[in-house]
Amino acid sequence: MRTVGAPGSLRRYLHSLWLLTARDLKVRYATSALGYLWSVLDPLVMSGIYWFVFTQIFNRGVGEDPYIVFLITALLPWVWFNASVNDFTRAFNKDARLVRSTAIPRSIWVNRIVLSKGIEFLCSLPVLIGFAAFAGAQAGWGLLWFPLAVLLQAMLLVGLGLIIAPLCVLWADLERTTRLVLRALFYASPVIYSVHDLPAAFADIAVINPLAGIFTLYRAGFFPDQWDTPAVVGSVCVSVLVLGVGILVFRRLEPAVLKEL
Repeated sequence: MRTVGAPGSLRRYLHSLWLLTARDLKVRYATSALGYLWSVLDPLVMSGIYWFVFTQIFNRGVGEDPYIVFLITALLPWVWFNASVNDFTRAFNKDARLVRSTAIPRSIWVNRIVLSKGIEFLCSLPVLIGFAAFAGAQAGWGLLWFPLAVLLQAMLLVGLGLIIAPLCVLWADLERTTRLVLRALFYASPVIYSVHDLPAAFADIAVINPLAGIFTLYRAGFFPDQWDTPAVVGSVCVSVLVLGVGILVFRRLEPAVLKEL
């Protein structure tokens, strides 16, 4: 492998991060007949199911029209979040030998997951654009909040990964626990509904869920009435806090993780 940058430099780190991310994407799609389509099939099927249930079977009292666009604007980032957190539980155990033998910072094994899943998320955005055009959703200036939503979600995921990945090496049962928490978190987050649809007491609690504000930012471009300042501010604060805690936890646990591997 061609050497890029001095040892320990940011350039070397970014180059290694990109190589590992590219490897993950190649491995994922090289053995798949559908390839890129798998990036969009999962959120597309989920959106179709919830759209059918809440518009064709039950009288929907949540969200906004067009509901399919309302769903997709949150389901696409949810798939990024869910897939990343699931992979965090196996981030080190999956490549234990490589983690032990390389001299690059071990945080790269978390960051490559966030980046690879983030690229898949960005590649699925044409689905949102297509449905928005088909359903007649009106785009507005709120689309300018989209990059901030991506940045906040990336920060949140990196922080969570730096906490979850080492803990799952030290306590294997946390892998299954994380999956259970993710199932509950899906319904506790404003994916099929919005923060405004919650009763007052639950709306106050939702402020501490960083996904509430992040999904609000994603939806602002098509549904400006869904804007909720407390949720957005809460997401910024919690995401920064989780990232800071993640860095501290990872530095403390990294020696124990290397011994366990």
